[in-house]
Amino acid sequence: MATRTDAPTRREQILKEAARLFAERGFHGVGVDEIGAAVGISGPGLYRHFPGKDAMLAELLVGISGQLLTGARQRLEEVDGAAPEAVLDSLIEGHIDFALDDRPLITLHDRELDRLRDADRKLVRQLQRQYVELWVGVVRELYPELTEPAARSAVHSVFGLLNSTPHLGRPGALPGRATTAGLLHRMARGAFAAAGTPCPSA
Repeated sequence: MATRTDAPTRREQILKEAARLFAERGFHGVGVDEIGAAVGISGPGLYRHFPGKDAMLAELLVGISGQLLTGARQRLEEVDGAAPEAVLDSLIEGHIDFALDDRPLITLHDRELDRLRDADRKLVRQLQRQYVELWVGVVRELYPELTEPAARSAVHSVFGLLNSTPHLGRPGALPGRATTAGLLHRMARGAFAAAGTPCPSA
């Protein structure tokens, strides 16, 4: 999948710092002035980009859900016709990139999703369901013996594993990005393999 190399826009800079601050101190523990200071503009200057903190939070959580879905669809197009193992590997790699590079957003989703307006929260859930079902189809292609509910449970379990990165310590405490990514990938594949292995008869 192509990697963006453009310099971030001011709007993207604001969102990145807002995500970091919200994750560190909680949504209500951060003021507009602090977010502005983090990107070098006055607090009131932020209102040229966002009407308020609620809009920032909504764009962060709706945005990452949409990006995950779009990225997964692009990966499926790129590996179209490949072996099921390669297709699943590509999806896992994409989610690991998110889990390692956007750790504040995982924290935000866990803590602040209920603060969104009903319409935004429903949109996040809708995008997430589509993302899950895309994975379910790929997993069942590789492990056809899995029922749809079992495959869905396995996908949610693997997401829980991969999204545990905010609890692995500060970024500098991890063994290195490549090593951590490799470990997460092996654990995810192992979890799917275990889910697809029939239990021995009692």
